[in-house]
Amino acid sequence: MLLEVRHVTQYQYDEPVRESVMELWMQPQKGARQRLISFELELDPAAQLFSYADAFGNAVYHFDVPLAHDRLTITARSAVETQASPALPAALDPGEWDRLRSDFVRGENFDFLRPHGFAVETPALRAFIAEKDLAGPRARDPLTAVKELALCVYESFGYEAGVTRADSPIDEVLKSRKGVCQDFAHVMLAICRAWGIPARYVSGYLFTDRKGGDRSDPDATHAWVEVFLPSLRWVGFDPTNNTETGERHIACAIGRDYSDVPPSRGVYKGEAESLLAVGVTVRRARAAITEPEFLRTAQAAAGRVANRRPANSLYAEQQRQQQQQQ
Repeated sequence: MLLEVRHVTQYQYDEPVRESVMELWMQPQKGARQRLISFELELDPAAQLFSYADAFGNAVYHFDVPLAHDRLTITARSAVETQASPALPAALDPGEWDRLRSDFVRGENFDFLRPHGFAVETPALRAFIAEKDLAGPRARDPLTAVKELALCVYESFGYEAGVTRADSPIDEVLKSRKGVCQDFAHVMLAICRAWGIPARYVSGYLFTDRKGGDRSDPDATHAWVEVFLPSLRWVGFDPTNNTETGERHIACAIGRDYSDVPPSRGVYKGEAESLLAVGVTVRRARAAITEPEFLRTAQAAAGRVANRRPANSLYAEQQRQQQQQQ
């Protein structure tokens, strides 16, 4: 499936701030079932972009706006070709639990077995586990247990924006039984790790199918869970919509929880209050995209009409640096 994503983030300040420093986790990943065709960032006010790979291998962009400004707009555009995930078996053999306990699996996935940030085991979570009879997953194989857990989270919590915040602890969604995708992911992560199954948080986008039963917001980013099963490697589950991840899911970054990979994070100098607005559009590409794969990080694309800022592509910057070295 060929998909286009437009992700606009705007910070509005009630009075000018002196400087803003930001980090972004917005670039879709490259992988066996996801091909990144193009990626472009536009900033207003203009700023020089830098990038690095974080501890989990995610592409992170960062920049500094050193001048006074009362608004900061970040527009990310992506084109991604996705493929359907292979069909999962109906179940795995019970020996998968022994393989999960091996020193190699536990050592390789140490970060995704420990409680972290929002995905922690609290008294409220233990009460939820007891209420839903989730304490004994070993009566089933790990794959079946994870499938049943995703369904349980889906049926136990209503999708409603505004009930929780990005920094809400897990107990808030457990109390209200309402939340959004990141809340459901945190609940599922904490329970999987309590069972001894490595689980990681995935942030990205979803090409929403409301007619097909999706309940997530089509105008927002999305989040889901991947679990590690030695016989299958990493397998994705979307507890918000009770689906396995597939060609409609676009992964941007992986981490231990939301705090590792927010779409944007930063600080500013000043006493102003800020207001954040986010808009996301995911749609099928209108036409085949034939340009070669590369990343463009720019204040504006090259060749646009007069009075628009010229592009500053990563490719062009690399060529310039090579020429200087020569």
